Amino acid sequence: MEFFHSHADLTILVFFVFLAGVVDSMAGGGGLITLPAYIQYGLPINRLLGTNKLSSSLGTSVAVLKFLRELDFRKEFLFILIFLAALGSFLGARTVSLVPPAMLRYLLIIALPPVVFFIISRHRFGLSDHSENLGEAALLARGGVIAAAIGFYDGMLGPGTGTFLAVALTRFCGYDLLKATALSKLLNLASNISALVTFLILGSVDIKLGLAMGVAGMAGNYLGARFALKRGAWIIRPMLFITANALLIKIIFGMLN
Repeated sequence: MEFFHSHADLTILVFFVFLAGVVDSMAGGGGLITLPAYIQYGLPINRLLGTNKLSSSLGTSVAVLKFLRELDFRKEFLFILIFLAALGSFLGARTVSLVPPAMLRYLLIIALPPVVFFIISRHRFGLSDHSENLGEAALLARGGVIAAAIGFYDGMLGPGTGTFLAVALTRFCGYDLLKATALSKLLNLASNISALVTFLILGSVDIKLGLAMGVAGMAGNYLGARFALKRGAWIIRPMLFITANALLIKIIFGMLN
């Protein structure tokens, strides 16, 4: 951690990683906070993504354990969706070199406004669970397509993956936002670990810093998941709205500069 200028710099980074954990556990989008924070406080670019994956994977694992301990999902169902999310992420990572980054940003600009509009226009969006109205086969088919498709996007680009998963699982599988968020955390963790293994093999991870920041992320994720379990969709819904708008603004700002 020699690249930090002072203990104050490290303390501020810990705060931002903790804050990102709170936000990410409820609505995704923690990378919107952690990546600029790592850059601002001196982490070399060649270790940026890998170190962030290490700390975020540790943090997300806490949220996953907290959510799944409280919510009921069949293990076989979870295993299939994890496999499809990881497969989609692998294929997306293999495909990324074939697609111009500018095209992906344009696609996000097209996709995000409808997501934001959908969240604010459906006043009772995600407040109740209707997944039991679907048969097990239909639920698995819909969940599998969502896991593979958004996992593919995560492998190619990544920002907002948790947000897209939560909204899609609520809209197409009938889960309330609490269950959808819990499931999105698990699928996002699977794709993150897949990416982390790759970064570790390439030597693109500051392991000491990633582990240290992982502790802060774990604390933030625990607090956020606990708060989400208490408040449910009433807190998750506005967080999704804020995160989706923040991602859209960040992408547009990045394209203009």
